[in-house]
Amino acid sequence: MTCIILSILTYYIGVDPISPHFVEVTKSAGIAFTHTNGADGAYHLPETLGAGGAFFDYDNDDNLDLFLVNSGSIHSTIANTPYKNVLYRNNGDGTFTDVTEQSNLDTLSGYNHGVVAADYDNDSDQDLYITSLGANHLYRNNGDGTFTDTTELSGIGSTLWSSSATFFDYDLDGYLDLYVVNYVYYRLDQTYQPCIEFGYQDYCNLRYYEGAPDQLYRNNGDGTFTDVTKTAGINDQGGPFQGKGLGVIASDLNNDGFTDLYVANDGTPNYLFYNNGDGTFTEIAAWVGCAYSSEGLAQAGMGVDAGDYNGDGLMDIFVTNFSEETNNLYRNNGDGTFTDTIYEVNLGDPTYLPVGFGTGFFDYDNDSDLDIFVANGHVTEHIHHRSDLLTYGQRNQLFQNDGLGKFVQMSSELEKGFLTEEEISRGSIFADYDNDGDVDLLVTQLNQPAKLYRNQTSNQEKSNNWLQIKVVGVRNNRNGFGARMTLQMGNLSITKETRSSSGYLSSHDPRVTFGIGQYQKIESLTIYWPSGTVQRLENISVNQQITVVEETQQ
Repeated sequence: MTCIILSILTYYIGVDPISPHFVEVTKSAGIAFTHTNGADGAYHLPETLGAGGAFFDYDNDDNLDLFLVNSGSIHSTIANTPYKNVLYRNNGDGTFTDVTEQSNLDTLSGYNHGVVAADYDNDSDQDLYITSLGANHLYRNNGDGTFTDTTELSGIGSTLWSSSATFFDYDLDGYLDLYVVNYVYYRLDQTYQPCIEFGYQDYCNLRYYEGAPDQLYRNNGDGTFTDVTKTAGINDQGGPFQGKGLGVIASDLNNDGFTDLYVANDGTPNYLFYNNGDGTFTEIAAWVGCAYSSEGLAQAGMGVDAGDYNGDGLMDIFVTNFSEETNNLYRNNGDGTFTDTIYEVNLGDPTYLPVGFGTGFFDYDNDSDLDIFVANGHVTEHIHHRSDLLTYGQRNQLFQNDGLGKFVQMSSELEKGFLTEEEISRGSIFADYDNDGDVDLLVTQLNQPAKLYRNQTSNQEKSNNWLQIKVVGVRNNRNGFGARMTLQMGNLSITKETRSSSGYLSSHDPRVTFGIGQYQKIESLTIYWPSGTVQRLENISVNQQITVVEETQQ
């Protein structure tokens, strides 16, 4: 596939910034989910990770349903514990109904962390892959409201301690392959020496554990997968200075038509696996400037997302890290290299003290540029004994893109309950669950209830226009993951990608929502499919949802 040349975004600066307006609607929406980490006083490291969730349309009614992952008892592998994972069906009226039992997902056992939703078998139904401590699970959607555990049949039931995963088509054969991020080697039957922090027993530092190697599975197209980790050149061997992965993003980072992989590692250098286009990858993060911080340090990477924050048609990378490290915003320089611009864009100081986990680029105000949300929460219960500035519970953060390449932290005074409460947040899941054209947010928490925030920013006096796109692959995978879209309106050009997962342990709205400010008409929408097909639509009305089916003839 030839390289894609994309237009440069010229920012629309015609209206004043719109303040965020998010309202917590968890209870009124019928969501009653509380995460449990099963802490028993022994301070097992898995208790710190928390869990994520997925917005996906399991019943094909064009309303996004919700799957929330629970962990449960650290020693339990018994199904139907009180700490079960939950599937909520979207009723289409702003409310959800618990359908876990009817769906057969109540049989899922184990100590679970993450989930990715995707149609791995191209039957037009969204399936689920759940990552866990001990054994991962693949659940095939039967198309009748139920799921079947196909882990053994598929061959992707990794028994390492897995955190995140992503489906993507690395070899462009039309089937979604799977990359599984593994954390460290940890055994519940092994006795670990207690760790003392500030005079109290607490969770041990990560340096005491060996990193576990990641895995790449090729989809064979018949419901099974083959482990191609070694033959594909995924050279993560684990050990003290490798592995320890928590987040992953699949994105075409060099615009060559092949999807690359970026892995956020905890305490070890991050990975960038460039897709060579021949079935192999080359890890080059250190060479191109996105393995370390701007100070040259390996940081504690948690969550990760990719998006074009500065409008140059290139995917940049945002990574959340531990306290006293700052997060990273790696600007894509367009020549194969990256530069950490975290201080340049005014995000250094605000992200220095919090421990960031879930994150995502999203245009909360539909003004055409990407804002950033970060879910924060510490892992050390007694951290307040070290400093009055450090707390176990922390405030989440929303950073508004000013349209000039910098970010402004939104004041917590704007929305009480949204950015004011000190919580132990982990996952952040982005989706337009109510189909009103703006992106809503669900935040998962450690040992606390999940919270759903409805985005009502567009209901204010100064609202912006939008377009929401669902793509359906024909030659490509049915989800169309890996497709790149460009909207053109006069001098304004916006580029986004479709993908299965991002952030931390979570899967998001598979549709792509474009904010377009005050523009009243979209001149063109160009879709660059992974197969090489280029599809163009013209003169599109704003404020609507459209479905684009891949053309098979050019």
